[in-house]
Amino acid sequence: MANTVRELSESEQQARRETEQRLQARMKEIRHKILVLSGKGGVGKSTVAANLAVALADEGHIVGLLDVDVHGPSIPTLMALEGASINPGGEYILPVRARDRLWVMSIGFLLKSNRDAVIWRGPLKYRLIQQFLSDVAWGSLDYLVIDSPPGTGDEPLSVVQLVGRSAAAVIVTTPQELAISDVRRCVTFCNECKLAIAGILENMSGYVCPQCGTMVNVFGCGGGQKLAQEMNVPFLGQIPLDPHIVSLGDRGKAFVSEEATARSTLAFREVVANIKRQIVEQQAPEVSVPKKDEALVS
Repeated sequence: MANTVRELSESEQQARRETEQRLQARMKEIRHKILVLSGKGGVGKSTVAANLAVALADEGHIVGLLDVDVHGPSIPTLMALEGASINPGGEYILPVRARDRLWVMSIGFLLKSNRDAVIWRGPLKYRLIQQFLSDVAWGSLDYLVIDSPPGTGDEPLSVVQLVGRSAAAVIVTTPQELAISDVRRCVTFCNECKLAIAGILENMSGYVCPQCGTMVNVFGCGGGQKLAQEMNVPFLGQIPLDPHIVSLGDRGKAFVSEEATARSTLAFREVVANIKRQIVEQQAPEVSVPKKDEALVS
């Protein structure tokens, strides 16, 4: 039996137009969008996204942090917001305030407990991300940091479709070749989607001994920088593997503000400066937002 495509009713078409208008209006209020990606899980992507948002807020910027990892939302834990709930704001959704100048949204706020599993296919995930972007009352933001799940699947593709080409990707890797191979695919994803790449960040680049401060290259060192050169994209810097980062993250605290003088924090602050510089340089010309018929997928 041949598949048939049902035509949308007039009311459905009108609802779609209204959603698109709300989305465009929201995106115009956000100056910079940063999509944090990783080709492989376990590289510290969510930790990077959370600390990037905190660092930008600490610098005085107005920041939103959006968690689009539908199946494994980590941002509520990293931001000490587990158990927080979304407050209705009339026709809009109010994000959760994490600290001064920083607001957060995650599907984790919609789950009854951290044991709940989200078993959704692509279209449902697309609509949720669309709602988080169009119906959340972000207001005027300097930066929206978007934490995406590993890989190049539904969630990052949906974000690129919805925010357009005005976003920039920060790609997180660890030094070993296994992670580097997956990051190559991530760079290819960005190129095919015409998504600007702010750069590659090498995380867990050496282990900092908590007793003596000695650096040991547990996972190797320099793989991210070599890949950046190979793929002709900017290299943002290296962040050491510091036990304090792990312990603070488990307690919902950002190492970038809690350990102000630590080697990892100083390295991360330099990365943040590099990200800001790359975004300004790449977005200096007028950005062309794709029209509806230029969508990546139907």
